Amino acid sequence: MKTKKKKVQFSVWYLLFALWALILINSYFMAPHEVKITYSQFKDLLAQGRVTEVVIDKEKIEGRAIISDEKKEEKKRDFVTIRVEDPDLVKELRQHGVTFSGRHENTFLKNLFSWVIPMLLFVGVWMFLMRRIGRGPEFMSVGRSKAKIYAEDQLEVTFDDVADLDEAKEEIREIVEFLKNPRKFSRLGGKLPKGVLLVGPPGCGKTLLAKAVAGEAKVPFFSISGSEFVEMFVGVGAARVRDLFARAQEKAPCIIFIDELDALGKARGINPVGGHDEREQTLNQLLVEMDGFDTKKGVILMAATNRPEILDPALLRPGRFDRNI
Repeated sequence: MKTKKKKVQFSVWYLLFALWALILINSYFMAPHEVKITYSQFKDLLAQGRVTEVVIDKEKIEGRAIISDEKKEEKKRDFVTIRVEDPDLVKELRQHGVTFSGRHENTFLKNLFSWVIPMLLFVGVWMFLMRRIGRGPEFMSVGRSKAKIYAEDQLEVTFDDVADLDEAKEEIREIVEFLKNPRKFSRLGGKLPKGVLLVGPPGCGKTLLAKAVAGEAKVPFFSISGSEFVEMFVGVGAARVRDLFARAQEKAPCIIFIDELDALGKARGINPVGGHDEREQTLNQLLVEMDGFDTKKGVILMAATNRPEILDPALLRPGRFDRNI
């Protein structure tokens, strides 16, 4: 039996970790071990004839000198000190026979890494956030709807699977007939509510009933929870509402089902601290979409809640969720 080789996927985190490791190696292992001294200490060593050679840079002075270590042992060691404007320095170096030279350091790579690495880290964190809150690795997927889409042949739930809800099934049966043949229903002058709100305590079968409608009618079923619209970024919820309705119209006839509508449609202005701006923007966009779409195209909006008393009154006006079951 052949074993399948696990495919290794490239991740931007591997690159960022490698860059971080290179920085550590360069900082702690490849950097020269120089003794940092003050400029006055350097002048004292120079006056005592302990300095053997120096390299003068734009910002610092490096060189070798006889310096005592922690054990009071004197030996030649590399040192570095800050450069100070000293017009007599060259004269003193010549007096003590010190070999000196100048150096113009190319700071291009240093400056490049100083902004390239933070930029890469920022891009990495941004990609990570996009993967977490979006529906894929694309940058712009954050505004796409998180609705689960069930195709016609994926829903095997029918009214026979819904027990003890005979009255609710009778009330909702006309929606099934409409979805089976929306053109015929419209030609005969039939008029359907834009939104159907299923009300009942938790576990009474609201979601199952909504799936049964789609299963009986053999149409696609878009299912999403009201809490999945709102995210940490402003405007994401409204974008997801627009995307949901746009995708539903492409699949018409179909059903959009929003579970836990109270998580999204809570009445505006009842929060003592002023409410959640992002949630209210999402709710406003939902109201706009409900006013703008036409049920004649075959898109039926259904929702479920066990707390109808806290819903925003605008949701229950005629032309929106105007039928409660």
